[in-house]
Amino acid sequence: MLNHFLLTLFMLVPMILISRTVVAGTRYSPILLIVIFGLAMGFILESSGVATPGLGEFPVIEFLSKTTNIALIVTFFVGGQEIRKIFGNKELSNAELLIPSEEEVVLGTTRTQLVFIIRSFFLLLGIEAVSRLILGLNSSPLGDYYAILAYLGLVGAIVLIDNKATYTDKRMYIKKGALEIAIIIGISLITYYLSLAIQDLVALPQIFFAMLIATAIGALFYSYSFGPTIKALLFAGIPVVLAGNFMVGGSRIMEAFAMENANAVLGYGFFGQIFWMFGGIALLMYVAGTANVRNLAPGMAGALSHTGLTGACTAGDLGKKAANRAPMLVNIPFAMHIFVFSILAMSSDRGALLMVPSVILMIVGAILLVIGLKNLKRCNGMNDREEVKGLLQFGFGWQLIAIFGGLIALSFSSMSLEFSAMAKASAISHFGLFAAIQEGMFGSEAAGLVTFTFSMTFLIHPFVFYMFGKAMENDGNMPKLPVYILTLLGLAGMLLSILFL
Repeated sequence: MLNHFLLTLFMLVPMILISRTVVAGTRYSPILLIVIFGLAMGFILESSGVATPGLGEFPVIEFLSKTTNIALIVTFFVGGQEIRKIFGNKELSNAELLIPSEEEVVLGTTRTQLVFIIRSFFLLLGIEAVSRLILGLNSSPLGDYYAILAYLGLVGAIVLIDNKATYTDKRMYIKKGALEIAIIIGISLITYYLSLAIQDLVALPQIFFAMLIATAIGALFYSYSFGPTIKALLFAGIPVVLAGNFMVGGSRIMEAFAMENANAVLGYGFFGQIFWMFGGIALLMYVAGTANVRNLAPGMAGALSHTGLTGACTAGDLGKKAANRAPMLVNIPFAMHIFVFSILAMSSDRGALLMVPSVILMIVGAILLVIGLKNLKRCNGMNDREEVKGLLQFGFGWQLIAIFGGLIALSFSSMSLEFSAMAKASAISHFGLFAAIQEGMFGSEAAGLVTFTFSMTFLIHPFVFYMFGKAMENDGNMPKLPVYILTLLGLAGMLLSILFL
């Protein structure tokens, strides 16, 4: 087990570092490269005979790929803080206990950032292992080693510290890290039991309850200054989880292409990525009159619950304002997932999409979308609070349209509901729907394959992050014509995928 632990550490961390190195000196996000390197590594391991699809021979990588909820709990907590500050007119800025070291140890990565990346790896493994150990979930090949994983992960996370950084109160900083670990574990346990308790009524996944609880705690403790756990997971949690997921997904490439409806799922996923992302951006540009990354990046991260864009925003790759706004703009639209998961759970039991509530929610989404766009156009960047309010309304609306409009359209294709859900999650990189499918909402086959379809459609993200990178180089303003062209291309491809694949 220790060999697997170290092997995973030395595979994932360098992957993230080399991705950061390649984009060093540019305004592009390293997630752009993590996608490619992760899928390629997984594919090479499987095609060379070193591993089988799913990377069962590398259980720590597979284990790490299922820690999405942990990384998102931190995002939800920070989002709760920002919600309270914005809507409670709290102007304070939280006191910093850490002044990071600016010494570059790897091209594109400072010493403090390297510590955050390694600490995130330890945290994700340690917290997940403790949670599974307490819950008695020992079905994994690593089940007998959870105690060791928990020990290595948590001890490594607590003792790992950047000796070149400056601390205003080192002892308090470390204590906060331990407290944050305990709270995240507590949230994981509570949400598991809540999900289990109402399973017979409606199959809401853990991630939904995690959002509610973490956001509430963040809103309550809005002045809390972060310790090492939150800082690390906010910076590197999502990239580390994605690297693991991409490797697992890459190992399933050959297997998945042999499955029935693979072309339809991937076709819709690829072109859906283009349309739902750039279609939303096009509306913000053309109707709301805003082309700045401060609105586009966090706005679309929230509007699609978009894993990659959320990670890029929270890591600070797209500017400070986007980093501050993203957790909040992701959190609030996510609240309406009670409708999403309820309808999908009932649809799963029925074997077909519940059409009437889906149409109703799509119409509600259209109304919210129009209101949000009007409010954004009216405030014209003059009022932060009104701008955020407009983005929230837009996010609510576009997400309802993307999910239910997409599923309604997919119901006219040859795909089953399970494959439609996979296609939809992949088409918008929706972390909530991805987590729900991974937890088994649509059966074991979908749970096994969603990592692949979700990962493969991330190959569109070079377009996404290239456009955001161009915007960052252009004083934060994204070029409009390419966005409109990509929107039309995505729409055409998506319709062709539904009708002919």
